[in-house]
Amino acid sequence: QVQLVESGGGLVQAGGSLRLSCAASGSRFLINAMGWYRQAPGKQRELVAVVASGGSTNYADSVKGRFTISRDNAKNTVDLQMNSLKPEDTAVYYCNAKVGFYRSDYWGQGTQVTVSS
Repeated sequence: QVQLVESGGGLVQAGGSLRLSCAASGSRFLINAMGWYRQAPGKQRELVAVVASGGSTNYADSVKGRFTISRDNAKNTVDLQMNSLKPEDTAVYYCNAKVGFYRSDYWGQGTQVTVSS
């Protein structure tokens, strides 16, 4: 069973920075894409950024130029550097991994990011 453990959330003022980290363990199969999603109160979970095993990345338009996703395939970790944070970035952030041939979804427990104005 794949486990994802997140760290790095917290409270920050608008314009500040935070770095989220996620470590995957327990996978017997290739971890394909790893990424970050977020869910704000009353809203659906949305993609923030994703990185494939080959290194290609994709970002939500709302975070382009401010967030950077990076991955260490050897350690099965994925980080999200968040700069120039805005109050609308406030949400619970979830780490996601797509594993194996069928790209099965695994999720972390979520970490709260709160940006004050």
